[in-house]
Amino acid sequence: MTSRHPSPPLSAPSRRTVVKAAAATAVAAPVLGSATAARAADGPAFLHGVASGDPLPDGILLWTRVTPSPDAIPGSGRGADTAVRWEVAEDKDFSRVVAHGTTVARAASDHTVKADVRGLAPATAYWFRFSAGEGAQTVSPAGRTRTAPAAGAATPGVRFGVVSCANWEAGYFSPYRHLAARADLDAVLHLGDYIYEYASGSYPDAKYVVRQHEPRHEILTLADYRTRHATYKTDPDLQTLHATHPVIAIWDDHEFANDAWSGGAENHTPGTEGAWADRVAGAKQAYFEWMPVRASTEGTVYRRLRFGNLADLHLLDLRSFRSQQAGTGSGAVDDPERSITGRAQLDWLKSGLAGSDAAWKLVGTSVMISPVAFGSVLAHLLEPLAELLGLPKEGLAVNVDQWDGYTDDRKELITHLRDRSITNTVFLTGDIHMAWANDVPVKAATYPLSASAATEFVVTSVTSDNIDDILHVAPQTVSVVAAAAVKAANRHVKWVDMDSHGYGVLDVTAERSQMDYYAVSDRTKRDATSAWTRSYRTLSGTQKVERVDRPVH
Repeated sequence: MTSRHPSPPLSAPSRRTVVKAAAATAVAAPVLGSATAARAADGPAFLHGVASGDPLPDGILLWTRVTPSPDAIPGSGRGADTAVRWEVAEDKDFSRVVAHGTTVARAASDHTVKADVRGLAPATAYWFRFSAGEGAQTVSPAGRTRTAPAAGAATPGVRFGVVSCANWEAGYFSPYRHLAARADLDAVLHLGDYIYEYASGSYPDAKYVVRQHEPRHEILTLADYRTRHATYKTDPDLQTLHATHPVIAIWDDHEFANDAWSGGAENHTPGTEGAWADRVAGAKQAYFEWMPVRASTEGTVYRRLRFGNLADLHLLDLRSFRSQQAGTGSGAVDDPERSITGRAQLDWLKSGLAGSDAAWKLVGTSVMISPVAFGSVLAHLLEPLAELLGLPKEGLAVNVDQWDGYTDDRKELITHLRDRSITNTVFLTGDIHMAWANDVPVKAATYPLSASAATEFVVTSVTSDNIDDILHVAPQTVSVVAAAAVKAANRHVKWVDMDSHGYGVLDVTAERSQMDYYAVSDRTKRDATSAWTRSYRTLSGTQKVERVDRPVH
């Protein structure tokens, strides 16, 4: 039940992506309310914070999880169905409530609840909260959110935090805290690997574990995935981020299992770990229960959001429909029958890009689209021989889990951008635990003599291992060799940082899109500081990145 009529306010609220290629080459603002939710004696509790996501011009998706009784731990299936009330207000004191409604937290959905609120004003900040229990005496922490600009409205700028790859056991989520402290963001984009599926001490090794997650075993069942999501949602920095900014999220592989594809995963053993279909169904159910995400189509996260006349944000699902990964060095990467997107999603993306009248077309892709290969020039010259020998036609790709492993899809998309004269396409990427700034070439082997069709900004991991962590060496030592080799062989790569952990801030105006890269001082320290490291931008109409000497803000 929902209502937009004002009502009396409630009482005040008391990856693992191991970077194999590079390693081989190298041989807040305060919490809005209490982080531990308010609780009435022997009544329900809000122990996992509040969140909002997927902002629309007239609405926002709200989320929380109610613990109706002490035994109703996540994944247990225990606990009574509980009525929950939600409110949206123009002020943090909730004296001007503009929307309210009720829903029910049920054991069938792990006592998580969502409210898809509509009828709000565009480009407006709001506060929200939940309450439960007899007389609604238990009140959640308050959250702050923001709606998107009206469709087609003149929009001078939008600014997003950008993150990916947060492994609980590898460290603390201080990048979330630093983004929460910013009051200038319209939303935060999470590009995947929000959770990790491994057993405790598997990644990283036990001696490097900073804190243990629950459950301790590798997660396989619906109850397991629920428990792991719940563990992450107890992190104070993550709670603060969700309570401060709307989050726009897509999944990558570790929300399921490492190197997931439509029929399995590298980290899944049929038989001993059950059927893949059962595992992925449980993982997806838990994801949609525990994340402030709208499912665009049942079982997928690809969808599109619009921010005035300035930017369309196309969000991809690159796990549900993809073919199994090819072997490194195999010519199967060029097989047109293999796909990373699936036919329907690729057609949806192409149609959306061609039909967009926004100044910028932002594409959230969980894995890199820019080619990263060795020997691309030689492969180009010897392409007929490569085809005869079953070798990759674009050189030896170093990570076939990326678009490099599905070159026909990439070629079709890049050709579409070029042939339809679609400009100002910017790919936003996570997964690889490094920061990159790339041109996306039409033909990598002849670049820069050939054109660039788009640009790509890749953000590093929040905590997940990168090169210096994998090799257990000092930062910016052996990775410098790897970075130089990658750039020499791939001239469209303008910058790569293989060692830092952190986040990005993307600032978009009609004239340019700029990514400011930030690194944290030490992922193993809860109080880690943050510092700006580099900035790159793409000017409107250029389809190329260039370095700038200062962040936007």
